[in-house]
Amino acid sequence: MQRIPFSEVQSTLAAILLRYGFTMDRAQRCATLFAETTRDGVYSHGLQRFPRFIATIRNGNVRVDAEPSLAARFGAIERWQGNRGPGNLNAWFCMDRAIHLAHQHGIGFVTIADTNHWMRGGTYGWQAADAGMIGICWTNTLPNMPAWGGVLPCIGNNPLVLAVPRTAGHIVLDMAMSQFSFGALESYSRRGESLPVDGGFNAAGELTRDPASILASNRALPIGYWKGSGLSTLLNAVAAMTSLGIATHQLSFDPLQEAGLSQVFFAIHFAALGGAAQAEQIAEEIVHSLHRSPAAEPDSAIRYPGEKTLRTRAENIRLSLPVDPALWQQILSF
Repeated sequence: MQRIPFSEVQSTLAAILLRYGFTMDRAQRCATLFAETTRDGVYSHGLQRFPRFIATIRNGNVRVDAEPSLAARFGAIERWQGNRGPGNLNAWFCMDRAIHLAHQHGIGFVTIADTNHWMRGGTYGWQAADAGMIGICWTNTLPNMPAWGGVLPCIGNNPLVLAVPRTAGHIVLDMAMSQFSFGALESYSRRGESLPVDGGFNAAGELTRDPASILASNRALPIGYWKGSGLSTLLNAVAAMTSLGIATHQLSFDPLQEAGLSQVFFAIHFAALGGAAQAEQIAEEIVHSLHRSPAAEPDSAIRYPGEKTLRTRAENIRLSLPVDPALWQQILSF
Protein backbone atom coordinates (compact mmCIF):
# COMPACT_ATOMS: atom_id res chain seq x y z
CA MET A 1 0.00 0.00 0.00
CA GLN A 2 1.32 3.43 -0.92
CA ARG A 3 0.32 6.83 0.45
CA ILE A 4 -0.68 9.58 -1.97
CA PRO A 5 -1.64 13.14 -0.90
CA PHE A 6 -5.34 13.96 -1.10
CA SER A 7 -4.69 16.85 -3.49
CA GLU A 8 -2.84 14.57 -5.92
CA VAL A 9 -5.59 11.95 -5.87
CA GLN A 10 -8.27 14.57 -6.39
CA SER A 11 -6.46 16.38 -9.21
CA THR A 12 -5.61 13.11 -10.98
CA LEU A 13 -9.23 11.95 -10.96
CA ALA A 14 -10.44 15.38 -12.08
CA ALA A 15 -8.02 15.36 -15.03
CA ILE A 16 -9.31 11.94 -16.09
CA LEU A 17 -12.93 13.08 -15.86
CA LEU A 18 -12.15 16.13 -17.98
CA ARG A 19 -10.88 13.77 -20.68
CA TYR A 20 -14.21 11.93 -20.51
CA GLY A 21 -16.19 15.10 -21.20
CA PHE A 22 -16.96 16.53 -17.75
CA THR A 23 -16.95 20.29 -17.36
CA MET A 24 -14.30 21.65 -15.00
CA ASP A 25 -16.70 22.31 -12.10
CA ARG A 26 -18.36 18.89 -12.36
CA ALA A 27 -15.04 17.08 -12.74
CA GLN A 28 -13.70 18.82 -9.63
CA ARG A 29 -16.81 17.99 -7.56
CA CYS A 30 -17.00 14.38 -8.73
CA ALA A 31 -13.28 13.80 -8.13
CA THR A 32 -13.53 15.38 -4.68
CA LEU A 33 -16.37 13.04 -3.72
CA PHE A 34 -14.33 9.99 -4.72
CA ALA A 35 -11.23 11.25 -2.91
CA GLU A 36 -13.16 12.14 0.24
CA THR A 37 -14.68 8.66 0.34
CA THR A 38 -11.19 7.14 0.30
CA ARG A 39 -9.99 9.71 2.84
CA ASP A 40 -12.79 8.62 5.20
CA GLY A 41 -11.85 4.94 4.93
CA VAL A 42 -14.75 3.70 2.79
CA TYR A 43 -12.28 2.26 0.32
CA SER A 44 -14.77 0.00 -1.47
CA HIS A 45 -16.71 3.04 -2.73
CA GLY A 46 -13.80 5.43 -3.24
CA LEU A 47 -10.88 4.77 -5.57
CA GLN A 48 -11.74 1.07 -5.76
CA ARG A 49 -15.07 1.99 -7.36
CA PHE A 50 -13.58 4.49 -9.84
CA PRO A 51 -12.70 1.93 -12.57
CA ARG A 52 -16.29 0.67 -12.54
CA PHE A 53 -17.51 4.26 -12.76
CA ILE A 54 -15.36 4.80 -15.85
CA ALA A 55 -16.71 1.55 -17.31
CA THR A 56 -20.29 2.79 -16.91
CA ILE A 57 -19.35 6.05 -18.63
CA ARG A 58 -17.85 4.06 -21.52
CA ASN A 59 -20.90 1.82 -21.88
CA GLY A 60 -23.28 4.80 -21.89
CA ASN A 61 -25.11 4.16 -18.64
CA VAL A 62 -23.61 7.29 -17.08
CA ARG A 63 -24.15 10.41 -19.19
CA VAL A 64 -21.43 12.82 -18.14
CA ASP A 65 -23.21 15.99 -19.30
CA ALA A 66 -26.67 15.13 -17.94
CA GLU A 67 -27.99 17.19 -15.02
CA PRO A 68 -31.15 16.78 -12.93
CA SER A 69 -34.35 18.37 -14.22
CA LEU A 70 -37.34 19.32 -12.07
CA ALA A 71 -40.38 17.11 -12.57
CA ALA A 72 -42.77 18.39 -9.88
CA ARG A 73 -42.82 20.65 -6.82
CA PHE A 74 -45.22 21.22 -3.93
CA GLY A 75 -44.11 23.22 -0.89
CA ALA A 76 -41.23 21.40 0.79
CA ILE A 77 -41.42 18.44 -1.61
CA GLU A 78 -39.65 18.17 -4.95
CA ARG A 79 -39.38 15.39 -7.52
CA TRP A 80 -36.49 15.36 -9.99
CA GLN A 81 -35.37 13.38 -13.01
CA GLY A 82 -31.72 12.31 -12.91
CA ASN A 83 -31.45 11.78 -16.69
CA ARG A 84 -28.80 9.06 -16.09
CA GLY A 85 -26.26 11.66 -14.96
CA PRO A 86 -23.32 10.79 -12.65
CA GLY A 87 -24.90 9.36 -9.53
CA ASN A 88 -22.75 11.11 -6.94
CA LEU A 89 -23.29 14.52 -8.56
CA ASN A 90 -27.05 13.92 -8.76
CA ALA A 91 -27.18 12.83 -5.12
CA TRP A 92 -25.11 15.80 -3.93
CA PHE A 93 -27.48 18.10 -5.85
CA CYS A 94 -30.56 16.48 -4.30
CA MET A 95 -29.34 16.76 -0.72
CA ASP A 96 -28.38 20.37 -1.42
CA ARG A 97 -31.94 20.98 -2.64
CA ALA A 98 -33.34 19.28 0.48
CA ILE A 99 -31.18 21.53 2.68
CA HIS A 100 -32.36 24.60 0.75
CA LEU A 101 -36.00 23.59 1.20
CA ALA A 102 -35.44 22.90 4.90
CA HIS A 103 -34.15 26.44 5.37
CA GLN A 104 -37.40 27.66 3.86
CA HIS A 105 -39.91 25.21 5.33
CA GLY A 106 -38.16 23.49 8.25
CA ILE A 107 -38.00 20.26 6.27
CA GLY A 108 -36.99 19.34 2.75
CA PHE A 109 -37.99 16.17 0.92
CA VAL A 110 -36.44 15.50 -2.48
CA THR A 111 -36.76 12.41 -4.64
CA ILE A 112 -35.00 11.56 -7.88
CA ALA A 113 -35.67 8.94 -10.53
CA ASP A 114 -33.53 7.68 -13.40
CA THR A 115 -30.24 8.31 -11.63
CA ASN A 116 -27.13 6.19 -11.12
CA HIS A 117 -25.12 4.64 -8.28
CA TRP A 118 -24.43 7.35 -5.70
CA MET A 119 -21.15 5.74 -4.55
CA ARG A 120 -20.83 6.27 -0.76
CA GLY A 121 -24.28 7.03 0.63
CA GLY A 122 -22.82 8.42 3.84
CA THR A 123 -21.45 11.36 1.85
CA TYR A 124 -24.90 12.93 1.74
CA GLY A 125 -25.49 12.39 5.45
CA TRP A 126 -22.25 14.23 6.21
CA GLN A 127 -23.35 16.92 3.75
CA ALA A 128 -26.61 17.49 5.67
CA ALA A 129 -24.92 17.41 9.07
CA ASP A 130 -22.28 19.91 7.91
CA ALA A 131 -25.20 22.21 7.08
CA GLY A 132 -26.57 21.80 10.62
CA MET A 133 -29.40 19.54 9.46
CA ILE A 134 -30.59 16.08 10.36
CA GLY A 135 -30.19 14.09 7.15
CA ILE A 136 -31.92 10.92 6.00
CA CYS A 137 -31.46 9.35 2.58
CA TRP A 138 -31.61 6.02 0.81
CA THR A 139 -31.51 4.46 -2.63
CA ASN A 140 -32.80 1.32 -4.23
CA THR A 141 -30.36 -1.01 -5.95
CA LEU A 142 -30.20 -3.84 -8.42
CA PRO A 143 -31.67 -7.13 -7.11
CA ASN A 144 -28.65 -8.55 -5.31
CA MET A 145 -30.14 -10.22 -2.23
CA PRO A 146 -32.79 -12.90 -1.73
CA ALA A 147 -35.87 -12.03 0.27
CA TRP A 148 -35.91 -13.89 3.58
CA GLY A 149 -36.74 -17.53 2.90
CA GLY A 150 -35.89 -17.24 -0.80
CA VAL A 151 -32.96 -18.52 -2.82
CA LEU A 152 -32.85 -16.09 -5.76
CA PRO A 153 -31.94 -12.39 -5.51
CA CYS A 154 -35.07 -10.26 -5.84
CA ILE A 155 -34.54 -7.38 -3.37
CA GLY A 156 -31.71 -4.87 -2.96
CA ASN A 157 -29.30 -4.19 -0.13
CA ASN A 158 -30.56 -0.57 -0.18
CA PRO A 159 -28.11 1.71 1.66
CA LEU A 160 -29.83 3.78 4.37
CA VAL A 161 -28.16 6.87 5.86
CA LEU A 162 -29.12 8.84 8.98
CA ALA A 163 -27.05 11.80 10.19
CA VAL A 164 -27.23 14.07 13.23
CA PRO A 165 -25.10 17.23 13.46
CA ARG A 166 -22.85 17.62 16.50
CA THR A 167 -20.11 20.17 17.12
CA ALA A 168 -17.63 17.60 18.44
CA GLY A 169 -18.25 15.22 15.54
CA HIS A 170 -21.39 14.35 13.61
CA ILE A 171 -23.22 11.10 14.32
CA VAL A 172 -23.64 9.38 10.94
CA LEU A 173 -24.97 5.90 10.22
CA ASP A 174 -24.37 4.53 6.71
CA MET A 175 -25.65 0.98 6.43
CA ALA A 176 -26.76 -1.51 3.82
CA MET A 177 -29.70 -3.86 4.20
CA SER A 178 -27.26 -6.76 3.89
CA GLN A 179 -25.06 -7.71 6.83
CA PHE A 180 -22.09 -6.66 4.66
CA SER A 181 -22.30 -4.43 1.62
CA PHE A 182 -21.09 -5.99 -1.62
CA GLY A 183 -18.25 -3.51 -1.63
CA ALA A 184 -17.20 -4.79 1.79
CA LEU A 185 -17.52 -8.41 0.64
CA GLU A 186 -15.28 -7.63 -2.34
CA SER A 187 -12.72 -5.95 -0.05
CA TYR A 188 -12.62 -8.92 2.35
CA SER A 189 -12.34 -11.32 -0.57
CA ARG A 190 -9.55 -9.30 -2.18
CA ARG A 191 -7.60 -9.41 1.09
CA GLY A 192 -8.24 -13.14 1.52
CA GLU A 193 -9.92 -12.55 4.90
CA SER A 194 -12.96 -14.20 6.48
CA LEU A 195 -15.88 -12.09 7.68
CA PRO A 196 -16.11 -11.52 11.46
CA VAL A 197 -19.69 -12.89 11.48
CA ASP A 198 -21.86 -14.82 9.03
CA GLY A 199 -22.54 -12.65 6.00
CA GLY A 200 -24.57 -14.84 3.65
CA PHE A 201 -25.11 -18.27 2.18
CA ASN A 202 -22.88 -20.45 0.02
CA ALA A 203 -24.06 -22.45 -2.98
CA ALA A 204 -25.26 -25.24 -0.67
CA GLY A 205 -27.50 -22.81 1.24
CA GLU A 206 -25.31 -22.82 4.35
CA LEU A 207 -24.51 -19.69 6.34
CA THR A 208 -20.87 -18.75 5.82
CA ARG A 209 -18.18 -16.20 6.65
CA ASP A 210 -16.40 -16.78 3.33
CA PRO A 211 -16.93 -13.61 1.26
CA ALA A 212 -15.95 -15.27 -2.02
CA SER A 213 -18.62 -17.95 -1.69
CA ILE A 214 -21.26 -15.30 -0.87
CA LEU A 215 -20.29 -13.29 -3.93
CA ALA A 216 -20.45 -16.46 -6.04
CA SER A 217 -23.89 -17.48 -4.74
CA ASN A 218 -25.22 -13.88 -4.77
CA ARG A 219 -27.01 -14.70 -1.51
CA ALA A 220 -26.09 -12.00 0.99
CA LEU A 221 -27.71 -12.16 4.42
CA PRO A 222 -30.29 -9.44 5.19
CA ILE A 223 -29.66 -7.56 8.45
CA GLY A 224 -32.00 -8.90 11.10
CA TYR A 225 -32.99 -11.75 8.76
CA TRP A 226 -36.69 -11.18 7.87
CA LYS A 227 -36.59 -7.64 9.32
CA GLY A 228 -33.89 -6.49 6.91
CA SER A 229 -35.74 -8.16 4.07
CA GLY A 230 -38.92 -6.28 4.93
CA LEU A 231 -37.12 -2.97 5.39
CA SER A 232 -35.42 -3.34 2.01
CA THR A 233 -38.79 -3.94 0.37
CA LEU A 234 -40.36 -0.84 1.92
CA LEU A 235 -37.40 1.46 1.24
CA ASN A 236 -37.53 0.37 -2.38
CA ALA A 237 -41.28 1.00 -2.54
CA VAL A 238 -41.09 4.48 -1.01
CA ALA A 239 -38.20 5.51 -3.28
CA ALA A 240 -39.85 4.26 -6.47
CA MET A 241 -43.35 5.53 -5.60
CA THR A 242 -42.35 9.05 -4.53
CA SER A 243 -39.92 9.53 -7.45
CA LEU A 244 -42.17 7.72 -9.95
CA GLY A 245 -39.04 5.82 -10.88
CA ILE A 246 -38.29 2.17 -11.37
CA ALA A 247 -38.14 -0.40 -8.60
CA THR A 248 -35.53 -3.03 -7.80
CA HIS A 249 -37.21 -5.83 -9.74
CA GLN A 250 -36.96 -3.68 -12.90
CA LEU A 251 -33.19 -3.13 -12.60
CA SER A 252 -30.52 -5.21 -14.32
CA PHE A 253 -28.65 -7.93 -12.41
CA ASP A 254 -25.41 -6.74 -14.04
CA PRO A 255 -23.54 -4.13 -11.91
CA LEU A 256 -22.22 -2.51 -15.09
CA GLN A 257 -25.81 -2.07 -16.29
CA GLU A 258 -27.19 -0.77 -12.96
CA ALA A 259 -28.86 2.46 -14.10
CA GLY A 260 -32.14 4.26 -13.54
CA LEU A 261 -32.15 4.13 -9.73
CA SER A 262 -34.68 5.83 -7.44
CA GLN A 263 -33.51 7.80 -4.39
CA VAL A 264 -34.87 9.80 -1.44
CA PHE A 265 -33.31 12.72 0.47
CA PHE A 266 -34.61 14.36 3.67
CA ALA A 267 -33.16 17.38 5.46
CA ILE A 268 -34.67 18.49 8.78
CA HIS A 269 -33.89 21.97 10.10
CA PHE A 270 -34.64 21.11 13.73
CA ALA A 271 -33.02 24.30 15.05
CA ALA A 272 -35.69 26.35 13.27
CA LEU A 273 -38.02 25.59 16.19
CA GLY A 274 -35.47 26.85 18.73
CA GLY A 275 -33.65 24.81 21.33
CA ALA A 276 -30.48 24.27 19.30
CA ALA A 277 -28.29 24.34 22.42
CA GLN A 278 -30.55 21.87 24.18
CA ALA A 279 -30.49 19.56 21.15
CA GLU A 280 -26.69 19.73 21.11
CA GLN A 281 -26.63 18.74 24.76
CA ILE A 282 -28.90 15.78 24.05
CA ALA A 283 -26.52 14.59 21.34
CA GLU A 284 -23.57 14.96 23.75
CA GLU A 285 -25.32 12.96 26.44
CA ILE A 286 -26.13 10.17 23.98
CA VAL A 287 -22.47 9.95 22.93
CA HIS A 288 -21.25 10.04 26.55
CA SER A 289 -23.68 7.25 27.48
CA LEU A 290 -22.17 5.06 24.77
CA HIS A 291 -18.61 5.86 25.80
CA ARG A 292 -19.42 5.02 29.44
CA SER A 293 -20.86 1.65 28.50
CA PRO A 294 -18.45 -1.22 29.24
CA ALA A 295 -17.14 -3.07 26.19
CA ALA A 296 -17.35 -6.85 25.85
CA GLU A 297 -13.73 -7.14 24.71
CA PRO A 298 -10.72 -5.88 26.70
CA ASP A 299 -8.89 -2.85 25.28
CA SER A 300 -11.89 -1.89 23.18
CA ALA A 301 -14.55 0.78 23.49
CA ILE A 302 -18.08 1.43 22.32
CA ARG A 303 -18.16 3.88 19.42
CA TYR A 304 -20.96 6.04 18.10
CA PRO A 305 -21.76 5.81 14.36
CA GLY A 306 -19.30 7.99 12.48
CA GLU A 307 -16.64 8.06 15.21
CA LYS A 308 -14.35 5.64 13.39
CA THR A 309 -14.79 7.64 10.20
CA LEU A 310 -13.57 10.80 11.92
CA ARG A 311 -10.49 8.99 13.26
CA THR A 312 -9.71 7.46 9.90
CA ARG A 313 -10.19 10.82 8.21
CA ALA A 314 -7.74 12.49 10.57
CA GLU A 315 -5.17 9.71 10.05
CA ASN A 316 -5.45 9.80 6.27
CA ILE A 317 -5.18 13.59 6.20
CA ARG A 318 -2.02 13.33 8.30
CA LEU A 319 -0.41 10.41 6.44
CA SER A 320 -2.02 10.83 2.96
CA LEU A 321 -4.47 8.43 1.35
CA PRO A 322 -3.70 4.69 1.30
CA VAL A 323 -3.87 3.45 -2.28
CA ASP A 324 -3.18 0.03 -3.74
CA PRO A 325 -0.30 0.49 -6.24
CA ALA A 326 -1.90 -1.76 -8.86
CA LEU A 327 -5.19 0.13 -8.60
CA TRP A 328 -3.39 3.46 -8.91
CA GLN A 329 -1.60 2.30 -12.06
CA GLN A 330 -4.94 1.20 -13.49
CA ILE A 331 -6.46 4.62 -12.75
CA LEU A 332 -3.48 6.40 -14.31
CA SER A 333 -4.07 4.40 -17.50
CA PHE A 334 -7.51 5.92 -18.09
